[in-house]
Amino acid sequence: MIAMMALYSSAQFTKATLQATGLTCAMCSNAINKSLQKIGFIQSVRSDIKNSAFNIVFKQNAEVDIDAIRKAVEDAGFSVGSFKLTGNFNDVKIASNKQVQIGNETFHFLNATDQTLNGEKTLLVVDKGFLTAKEFKKYSAAIKDGQSAGTRIYHVTI
Repeated sequence: MIAMMALYSSAQFTKATLQATGLTCAMCSNAINKSLQKIGFIQSVRSDIKNSAFNIVFKQNAEVDIDAIRKAVEDAGFSVGSFKLTGNFNDVKIASNKQVQIGNETFHFLNATDQTLNGEKTLLVVDKGFLTAKEFKKYSAAIKDGQSAGTRIYHVTI
């Protein structure tokens, strides 16, 4: 077993872009929109019906529960095809196959160059359930496990 050290960082997630799969009409989009708006840390949701996408804005200084967003989409009867999380970063050092603690969540960076994140940056969540099956296959070999000693780990690229 390889021990991974999590780096603690200063970042605040502000918004996300979610693309859903399985939508066939405006009623489908409305079902997801309503489900997402019930989540306490979400300030607003704007649907882009043409692209089956949802632009989500989080409440300021709120802890974001990424799995709750996926679950809301699934509870509405659909799947997440893509999930991009945008935040404001302040001197966050990342490297490929290293973990970073952001808020209460642990993020494992895949295919990342050693760099320091500052300002607004967008992460693509590549775990199963956050991509189409075809897209997940591209990352699945690099994803070892979504848990480490009971801690949920999100695999992301930048």
